[in-house]
Amino acid sequence: MKSTPASPDTLSYEQAGVNYDLIDPLKVAAQRAAKATGAHLAVHGFSEVEASRGESAYVVDVGPFYLASIVECLGSKALVADEMKALTGKSYYAGIAQDTIAMAINDLITVGATPLVVQAYWAAGGSDWFSDAQRAQALVEGWKAACDTCQVAWGGGETPALAGIVAEGRIDLAASCTGLINPKERLSVGDKLAPGDAIVLLASSGIHANGLSLARKLVERLPKGYLTEVQPGLSYGEALLAPTVLYSPVTEALYKAGIQPHYCANITGHGWRKLLRHPAKHTYRIHSVPEVTPVLKFIQQHAQQDDQEAYSTLNMGAGFAIFVKAEDAQRTVDVAQAAGVKAMVAGAVEAGPKRLLIEPLNIEFGDDSLQLR
Repeated sequence: MKSTPASPDTLSYEQAGVNYDLIDPLKVAAQRAAKATGAHLAVHGFSEVEASRGESAYVVDVGPFYLASIVECLGSKALVADEMKALTGKSYYAGIAQDTIAMAINDLITVGATPLVVQAYWAAGGSDWFSDAQRAQALVEGWKAACDTCQVAWGGGETPALAGIVAEGRIDLAASCTGLINPKERLSVGDKLAPGDAIVLLASSGIHANGLSLARKLVERLPKGYLTEVQPGLSYGEALLAPTVLYSPVTEALYKAGIQPHYCANITGHGWRKLLRHPAKHTYRIHSVPEVTPVLKFIQQHAQQDDQEAYSTLNMGAGFAIFVKAEDAQRTVDVAQAAGVKAMVAGAVEAGPKRLLIEPLNIEFGDDSLQLR
């Protein structure tokens, strides 16, 4: 990955408390240990899809179809909702619920799965958290609304009060999701990804639920904190709390339209480096970039990040990537937009070496910039 010397005033993700160089080795070690457990499925007459190891969701072959599963946590976005409630008196937990479900479902659909069941994990710092009826009801209503959008059943969940583990007055939110890949031809783990494929990017609604540690740290630099205006009539806090886009309606519509993605990437942690997720040696050449949402422009400006740093941390206007045959590219855009999500043909896959070139911004990420396997 190419880099330029940072200004002393630059605020990086690592300075905000998130260092992927420390986190990723544990993830790699866990993947290696987990791989040895896949053989246990044979006892039940099933087997794992080995290519799903290291992907955003794990896939099991149960015979006539595949099952996919994922668990994801929200992260620290709920802290912004809590601060904004104190400042404005409004509850933002309906959107926070959607964010949490999106973290799981947007990962699950990368392997071609239709989401079936969502389970909730709401761990509070004490029983008192649940006594705020407005906040609790907003969480319930938002959770159900997101399930309705994705046509997924809410199976149940866990609501522990974890004083001493979760901070008092706070809540740790997570969701697990199980999905079905049927017919089996819908499986998308990159085995069809090849030079000549087009890269279609689906628009984000803002920061989504990644990069919030950086966004919260940035508040210390702002004259009015979360109430600082990003643009007239829109505060920084409100802009951060725009709910994450749920992309499963797009992937379901693509299936109905007869379009088979060759690969998908949910652009979350690691920013656009997620386009390098598949282990194959390909070059990903971006010729067009989406419009950056106002809150992400604001973060980049006030954190004094260059494009290299910003695109390696934030989604910068693109929340999901779909790799399809070149002849399906424009139709993929049309299907996405008919489902209510802006999209664009942003680039193409070429023969290696493994790297991402964002040509309009003169950015290059190399093979060493994302190690998740």
